[in-house]
Amino acid sequence: MTDSMEKKQAQQQLHDEWLQVESLDLDAQGVAHKASGMVVFIEGALPFEEVQLQVQRRKNNWEQGTVTAIRRESAQRVRPGCPHFGLHTGACGGCKMQHLDPTAQVAVKQRALEDNLWHLGKVRPENMLRPLEGPAWHYRYRARLSVRHVVKKGTVLIGFHERKSRYLADMQVCPVLPAPVSAMLMPLRELIGSMDARDTCPQIELACGDAPDGAGLGVIALVLRHLEPLSPEDIARLRGFAVAHSGVQWWLQAKGPETARPLESGEPMLAYQLPEFGVTMPFKPTDFTQVNASINRALVGRALRLLDVQPKERVIDWFCGLGNFTLPLATRAREVLGIEGSATLVARATENLARNRPAAPGRGPLAPTSFVARNLFEMTPSMLMADGTADKWLVDPPREGAFALAKALADLHQEPDLTKDGWTPPRRIVYVSCNPSTLARDAGLLVHQAGYRCTFAGVVNMFPHTAHVESIAVFDRP
Repeated sequence: MTDSMEKKQAQQQLHDEWLQVESLDLDAQGVAHKASGMVVFIEGALPFEEVQLQVQRRKNNWEQGTVTAIRRESAQRVRPGCPHFGLHTGACGGCKMQHLDPTAQVAVKQRALEDNLWHLGKVRPENMLRPLEGPAWHYRYRARLSVRHVVKKGTVLIGFHERKSRYLADMQVCPVLPAPVSAMLMPLRELIGSMDARDTCPQIELACGDAPDGAGLGVIALVLRHLEPLSPEDIARLRGFAVAHSGVQWWLQAKGPETARPLESGEPMLAYQLPEFGVTMPFKPTDFTQVNASINRALVGRALRLLDVQPKERVIDWFCGLGNFTLPLATRAREVLGIEGSATLVARATENLARNRPAAPGRGPLAPTSFVARNLFEMTPSMLMADGTADKWLVDPPREGAFALAKALADLHQEPDLTKDGWTPPRRIVYVSCNPSTLARDAGLLVHQAGYRCTFAGVVNMFPHTAHVESIAVFDRP
């Protein structure tokens, strides 16, 4: 037998080996070990299953592949809710965990949060919060849908990319989108296919608002990215589509997001409700808002309860965006300062403040509130002190985290001589994170260098069926 034949036979035996799946990583791959001790990552496998796989990638100390057979199935395995989910050719790559019970998905994310906090930040929360969960389907009020006219297939595709591919999935429905939007996918494909500009419209950005009474879906904004000016006939086709589909309004975007404009003047404004605080938040479809409106309402409520703001306290909301937390804080605090890196968002937050400033049913007028633009990735101790003493902080950074902010706070703790004019650090910080690794890094700074304890932490299931982990943590000074 030649060396190549022996090698091939050995590989075939490895493929046939039954493996015990030990855990699930955040890419929803089962993690197992071969008899040799090699780590194996297995797409489609769940913890406690016995599986075989087809190896697709091999390195010196790990392999990665796809499950081919299951001898013992997990009790947490469920039937996926979408026909486009799976390991088959052409499967949609938008979701990764539909084969796992939603409650078990949350447990995986909670474990990921705890592991990141300990392994990256050497922080163990004193208390774990109960996970925040909401609807598992039809929750996604925002999405960026790619558009492609596929000449060889004689059709237009609209949706997410295929699993591990640059090609678009042939999506006919999408049950994580609101039901009316999912039902609109095929009509949208027909619309774009009928247009003169079908080859120069690469993207439709979806943004949904709440109904005016806060009960259910309101405006459905579709932002069409077009690389060339649209013909009068195409404009007429878009208008006809909006008439035929209740609640739809078209926006046209010729270049960057700042160029997005409504097709029709006088359209109802997109907005979402925070009824616990009597706040309505208008927004443009290109503004950043949370994907999951139901979970966002629950998250804002939990964050403010954890912060426990009192009427005599001053609060700073870092990375405040449109004022998602700032305006609710203004219903509780003596004074609120919102700080954001984008001057455009500061202007939008100021507009939202003006709209909500008068007293509303169930609440009085908002506390004195202001917004400023600041580069939060270049914070220094002196910049931190310039914004004044606050009793409490709310921090809600992007995926990059709030390292410069935490570092400036740590520097002031390590070198108290730097402080002036009676500046003191906040007694409590509530940190909302969309990336557990950067949260863990910043938590390490706050706990080990800035004098805080991590008193609470927990996950927020903002994106069911995906690997995305949203979380919240509380830091207190002794």
